[in-house]
Order: sequence, then structure tokens, then C-alpha cells
Amino acid sequence: MKLSGVQSMILAGIFFALMNVSVKFIPHIPAIEIILFRSIFSLIFSYAFLKSQGVYVFGNNKKLLVIRGVVGSIGLITFFYTLQKIPLASAVTIQYLSPIFTTILGIFLVKERVKPIQFFYFGLAFLGVIVVQGFDPRVDLLYASIGIISALFSGLAYNVIRKLKNTEHPLVIIFYFPLVTLPIASVIVLFNWVNPVGWDWAILLWIGICTQAAQYFLTLAYQNSNVSKVSSLTYLGMIYALFFGYIFFEETFTLGSYVGMGLVVLGILLNLREK
Repeated sequence: MKLSGVQSMILAGIFFALMNVSVKFIPHIPAIEIILFRSIFSLIFSYAFLKSQGVYVFGNNKKLLVIRGVVGSIGLITFFYTLQKIPLASAVTIQYLSPIFTTILGIFLVKERVKPIQFFYFGLAFLGVIVVQGFDPRVDLLYASIGIISALFSGLAYNVIRKLKNTEHPLVIIFYFPLVTLPIASVIVLFNWVNPVGWDWAILLWIGICTQAAQYFLTLAYQNSNVSKVSSLTYLGMIYALFFGYIFFEETFTLGSYVGMGLVVLGILLNLREK
């Protein structure tokens, strides 16, 4: 069964949420080290699968593939850096600027037409994120700027994926992500290494599986659908986070949280309605 862009994006969001939950279970492992392990898993899995399918692993448009790997790596590393330096809620909130950057960049990079009203819908969804998460005064200008850079490069990466729609297998695009990230993470991790023990290894493996699945469905979504529409579904991650937080960590919701969730869903549905 062929999945639509919306269905693929929803599945990607679920796996990303599961990955985030898993990361919370190993707070003693540095973020860059988690990136290293998940990059190793993704590189091995993608390579093995592509070889088994007889697909050329290095793809056709190598220049764009390398660019996707570079901008994706910058987006990922800067996001994890903010996760380490500022509260999780604030880091995630800033990262949710990425769909807005995706839409704006999509106008120039993939020549997609975006109605002015769609920016209002994005703003509505982002307002919902603000309501759910709240304003955090502990975020200084430096870390806020790094978070914005992360969102910007994520938006750029999603548009590059769209440009590779007709030339590359989804797993080839995914393959270049760890191919570029791994050497960068390998150098950084030398200065902050912590030996995983016991269940740490199982959780790291599970993070790798969730990441691979999330990246695969994310790539399908951006290859097969309008960038501005599927990018708005990123905001569903907030609802996933609230749900999994309640299930695994007994986190409760305030009335404001439900109001924020409603605004997020409303913004997404209104944006999806636009042709």
C-alpha cells in the first residue's frame, strides 16, 4: 500500500516522538554521543538495505545529496546542543520554527506557490506551541540564536529532499545523512565520552530504529507532497510529546495545554485545506 504524504508525515512524527521519549531514559549519555550511535545504525542499515535491493548507494545527484547531509547534520547537531543547554520545552518550541522556514525557502528553492493565508495558519499553530510550552525567560540570545539556526537548516534540508524527489531512492537520501554526520560526531564525542552500560545499549539501539523509521517516512512525505502542507504536520509532535509524556512519565496537562493543542490542530487542518 502506497502511503500519502500526510500519512507518511504522521508516522514520521510518531517515530520521532518515540525517539525523544527514549532519549529521556538515558539523560547521562551526552547528546552528541547519542547522535553518533544513531548515525552508525542508520549508516549500516541503509547501506545493507540498498545493496540488497541493488540500488547504487551513492545516488545520482551527489552534489545535492552531500548538501542534504551537511545541512541536515548542522540542523541536528545544533538542535541537540540546545537540548543540552536550555530546557527541553524551550528547545523544542524554537525548533518548531522549521516548518515556517521550510515554507519560505520552498518559495525560492522548489518554486512552490504559497497563499498568504497559509502564513497565518502557521502562526496560529505556532501560537498553540507557545501556549502549550509557555515562555521560558532562561533562554538567552546565544542559545535562542543557535536554536533558530537549527530550525533554519532543518527547513533547508527538507527543501533539498523535495528537489531530490525524482532522482533518488529515499534510503539513498537517508544514507547521506549519517555519512556526513558520523565523522563530525566522531570528533566531537572524543571530548565528552560516557561509556554506556546495561540497558543503555538496548535504548541506543531502539533510538536508532526509531530514527531510521522516522527519517524514512519523513523523506517519503517531502518527496511526495507539497512542502508547505506536510511541514505543518510537524506541529503534531507537540501532541505526541504530551501523550507520551503522560503515558511514560505521568505528566499531567493544564487547561492551557489543551487550548494550545487545539490551536495546533486547528492551524494544521486549516493549512491542509488549502490547495
